[in-house]
Amino acid sequence: MTHSMRTDTHSSYYQGGGGWRDSAARYALLPLRIFLGVTFIYAGLDKLTDSAFMKDAGAGSIGDMMRAVRDSSAIPALVDLSLKNPVGFGYAIAFGELAVGIGTLLGLLTRLAAFGGALISLSLWLTVSWASDPYYYGNDLAYLMAWTPLLLAGAPVFSLDAALRSRRRQRAGY
Repeated sequence: MTHSMRTDTHSSYYQGGGGWRDSAARYALLPLRIFLGVTFIYAGLDKLTDSAFMKDAGAGSIGDMMRAVRDSSAIPALVDLSLKNPVGFGYAIAFGELAVGIGTLLGLLTRLAAFGGALISLSLWLTVSWASDPYYYGNDLAYLMAWTPLLLAGAPVFSLDAALRSRRRQRAGY
C-alpha cells in the first residue's frame, strides 16, 4: 500500500472567494493606498497653506531649502532647475502631491498616480534627502519603495478603477 503525502490541507483558504487568506491578499494594498493617499494630500495642502514655504527666500521657504541641499544632492542640476523658479517648483510639487494623493485615495488612474508619487519621491530622494546618513534615515526612499506595489498592481478593490473596469465588463457582456 502506498501512501501519498496530502498537499491540500489548507486548500479551502486558497480556493476562489474562500478563506481569510484570499481576503487578506485581496485587500492587502488597501492600507498602503489609504496611507499614501492621505499622506500626499496632507503634504500638498501643507505646502499650499504654509505662507513661508511658497517664497523664493526666507526661513522655511522652498528657495532656501533647495539652496541648502544643492551641494549635497545626487543631481545638483535638478536642484538648479528648481531654483530657476522656486515658487513655481513649490506649487508644482504641492499640486502634484495633491493629484497623486487624490488619485491614490479614490483609486482613480491608480497606476498613473503611483507613477507620479514614485517620481516625486525619487526626485526628493535624489535632492532633499540624498545626504541622509545612514541612507535609511531619509524617508523619500521608503516612499519610493512604497509606491512600487501600487504601480505594479493598481487598486483592485474599493476603487473607481475597479468600478470602471466592472462597468466595462458588464457592457462587453463578460
